[in-house]
Amino acid sequence: MTIDDIDDRAAAAAFRRLVRHLQHRDDAQNIDLMGLAGFCRNCLSDWLTEAVAGEHDKDSVREAVYGMPYADWKARQPAATPEQLARMEASVARNRAG
Repeated sequence: MTIDDIDDRAAAAAFRRLVRHLQHRDDAQNIDLMGLAGFCRNCLSDWLTEAVAGEHDKDSVREAVYGMPYADWKARQPAATPEQLARMEASVARNRAG
């Protein structure tokens, strides 16, 4: 089976569960997600904005993913450390290689 074999309704339910999990786990900073997995909440909102192709604007999609206005989320986050930034850069480089 591949991801494309999964029914869209089931995939959408799993996506919503992932987003709710990330909203609940606001201690998981985007910089750490990027450093570990090469994606973050911004990536999810960008991918969703592309998927809805003009049905919703980027800001409203981002608010749906974050569970609050993005500016509010960003204001609550601590500044990234040099180590976090280095991990993120190395992880993002792996995205480009794949």
